[in-house]
Amino acid sequence: MHIQLDGSVWRIVEFQHVKPGKGGAFVRTKVKSLDSGSVVDRTFRAGEKFPRVHTEVKNVQYLYDSGDEVVFMDEETFEQFGLPRGSVEDELAFLQPSSTVQMLTVDGRPGGLQMPSSVELSVSETEPGVKGDTVSNVTKPATLETGAVVNVPLFVNVGDRIKVDPKEKRYISRA
Repeated sequence: MHIQLDGSVWRIVEFQHVKPGKGGAFVRTKVKSLDSGSVVDRTFRAGEKFPRVHTEVKNVQYLYDSGDEVVFMDEETFEQFGLPRGSVEDELAFLQPSSTVQMLTVDGRPGGLQMPSSVELSVSETEPGVKGDTVSNVTKPATLETGAVVNVPLFVNVGDRIKVDPKEKRYISRA
């Protein structure tokens, strides 16, 4: 959800409703500025009102990364546009060229990417697991084909396709 706060548009990244034993309830939030990309912790009283911002979701295709800008193409109009690399850097680690993602537009301008709940990627580099070291839930770092690094169980080897949660940057299962 997007709200207007201090004259600019902010996306609510996380929120937690807190009801202390004494006093009124409040909401702890992490909001991300669409202009600067900075993430700020804010606390609001329960029931506080904000002007809501009109948002729309459309499918776009990731084309390439030109260094300082990431280029996408609208799948309906075939129009190409770029976003600053800093605004999509977290999602970029789990995107393959020519993959489709959802772009959130705020009042007609790009506001950010919505990643699917899981993506399938293959492991390009990881250490071999030590046989017999399976007493507890032991993990090892693995580099994926897009360059992202996630912790995986010991039985995952190079070349395996795995499902990863891009929001939490964690291993889900084998594909």
